[in-house]
Amino acid sequence: MTSETQAGRFPRGIARLLAAAGLVVDAYLHAHLAGRYDAVSDSISQGTLFRIESAIAGVAALLVLFWRRVPGDLFAWATAAGGLALLLIYRYDDVGSFGPFPDMYEPIWYSDKTITVIAQAVTIVATVFLLLYRPGRMRAARGTHGRHASY
Repeated sequence: MTSETQAGRFPRGIARLLAAAGLVVDAYLHAHLAGRYDAVSDSISQGTLFRIESAIAGVAALLVLFWRRVPGDLFAWATAAGGLALLLIYRYDDVGSFGPFPDMYEPIWYSDKTITVIAQAVTIVATVFLLLYRPGRMRAARGTHGRHASY
C-alpha cells in the first residue's frame, strides 16, 4: 500500500465517521420525537413517518460505516438531503395534507429540529466528500509514475 493510498484513507475515514454520526443523530431524534407526532394523522401518522425516517437513517449509517461503496454513500446522501429538504419545506411552507400524508407544517424552531438540521447538513457535506474524493480513481488517471497518461 502506497503512502498516497494511506493518506487518502484518513480523510475518507473521518468523512465516514462524520456521515455516520450525523445519520445516527438523525435516527435518534426522529425515533425520540415520533410519539409526539402520532396524533398528526391522515392515513399514515407523522409519528410513523418519523419512525420510517429513523430506520432509514440507521440503515444508511451502517452502510456508510461498513459497506463503504458508492451506492451506500449515495443512499446516505439521499437520506440526509431528503430529510433536510422535507424539514425545511414543512418549516417554511404549509403544503397541507396530500394522499395518505398528513399536514406536517410546523413553523417553529426548537432545539431538536435545529440539531437535526445540523446533523443532516454534516452528513450531506461528508457524503459529498466521499463521493467526489476517490484517491484510487485519481491515481489511475495519472498513470503509474504520477504523470498524466498520454492519449
